[in-house]
Amino acid sequence: MTDSEVAAFVLHEARLIDEQRFDEWLDLFTEDGRYWMPLEYGQTDPILHNSLFYDDKILLRIRIERLKGAKTYSQKPKSRCHHLMGAPLVEGRDADGVRTWAPFHYVETRLDEQTLYAGWARHTLVMVDGALRIKLKRIDLVNCDSAFGNIQLFM
Repeated sequence: MTDSEVAAFVLHEARLIDEQRFDEWLDLFTEDGRYWMPLEYGQTDPILHNSLFYDDKILLRIRIERLKGAKTYSQKPKSRCHHLMGAPLVEGRDADGVRTWAPFHYVETRLDEQTLYAGWARHTLVMVDGALRIKLKRIDLVNCDSAFGNIQLFM
């Protein structure tokens, strides 16, 4: 897999979120994949320290079903989002997979409220049956230790 193919995968993943194609997005994760958003700058452990998110595929599925639910009144009208990403860089390749890094600005909006987040997306990607899959997606927010309202979607 070339660096440009890896970068295209990361950008495609963000586009699936922006287009609310959450089932397709979830399919990009390995069965043991994780979505992690640390609570502290430079945090290295999601188990012994609190995180904003540290979801496995089951929890991600539950969040997606909630977003799609007919009685999810907090999503009427639905939240929308937009990623503006810098070019994803391949930081390394080893037996654990391909590691990427990409800076981003992310806007989430619903009704008259719009919230801007900025940070870095890090992926650990592996090959599964000939296709790239997400083993770990880590979102490091610039202001990770701030008080946040509800983050409705995925960054």
